[in-house]
Amino acid sequence: MRLIVTGGAGFIGSALVRHLIHDLGHEVLVVDKLTYAGDRRTLASCEDAPGFRFLEADICDAERMRAAFGEYAPDAVMHLAAESHVDRSIASAAPFIHTNVVGTMVLLEAARALVAGYDAARRGAFRFLHVSTDEVFGSLGPTGAFTETTPYDPRSPYSASKAGSDHLARAWHETYGLPTIVTNCSNNYGPYHFPEKLIPLVTLNALEGLPLPVYGDGGNVRDWLFVEDHARALAAAVLRGKPGETYAIGGRAERTNLQVVHAICDTLDRLRPGPRPRRELIAFVADRPGHDRRYAIDPAKIERELGWRSSVTFEQGIERTVAWYLDNEAWWRPLRDKVYGGQRLGLLDTPAKAAG
Repeated sequence: MRLIVTGGAGFIGSALVRHLIHDLGHEVLVVDKLTYAGDRRTLASCEDAPGFRFLEADICDAERMRAAFGEYAPDAVMHLAAESHVDRSIASAAPFIHTNVVGTMVLLEAARALVAGYDAARRGAFRFLHVSTDEVFGSLGPTGAFTETTPYDPRSPYSASKAGSDHLARAWHETYGLPTIVTNCSNNYGPYHFPEKLIPLVTLNALEGLPLPVYGDGGNVRDWLFVEDHARALAAAVLRGKPGETYAIGGRAERTNLQVVHAICDTLDRLRPGPRPRRELIAFVADRPGHDRRYAIDPAKIERELGWRSSVTFEQGIERTVAWYLDNEAWWRPLRDKVYGGQRLGLLDTPAKAAG
């Protein structure tokens, strides 16, 4: 197959591209703006592959997207390009609305124009996969899990923008007949993760003996999914998924944030012992505004219908992730020193008190 992958130089996107190129032998055109979180070094192993191409471009550029789609003539589009960090969305919502909502609409329209020129057989085989998040569903209580039919209840500018883009993908299917598929995944982790997210931030801070910030009481729960498992799920969705369907993708690995931090500390202590246990570096900090308490995914549908199942346990994944950061300082050090050094993001400005 010939596939376009937007956001293919990002964390999840690059894992997907490596899987498509190396494991499945497909041809891939990566479209990526190379913002702070996009890094072409994540695709180094793909650069010399005969089926690999790269286009540095903004998905909001309608003329350029339409031209790229028309020139490459893909069999499928896998749309992962997005602004994705909740804390950054709290500080500045506009880029999230622009990229995640407007950018998705631009791509849907480019795909619609593309398939209008395909013959019936190729048009029927085309797929547009829109990759989203479980955060669109809001916050769970102490029991239960999100499914494909859970009502939307986004609580942050980020999750609201992704909810909007999900609705657009479904609307283009219902209104225009574009064969779209939506996936909603739980929290990903693994190699090449930008250092602002919880697991790489804690890993690098612990490695350098710096405080390990934990929001609130550390009791917020997430379902963790190893990024390479997610890549396999996305490939299954685009190859075998049914247009108009949604697939929830999770790792069946719920952990509190504090449990995650403990696991990182203990793994580092074992792989690279320090002068004192890393758990002593934990520092509880003011909670994130609107912090959802618990997420969990029930992936039964994709397991049953597409034959996908997560294969990496949380313990295995943390071991592999921490070991990767220990072995790849050349990748993360420039990001740590020049792009994001670990400063707190997402704090609200306190309004000045009225005079008098």
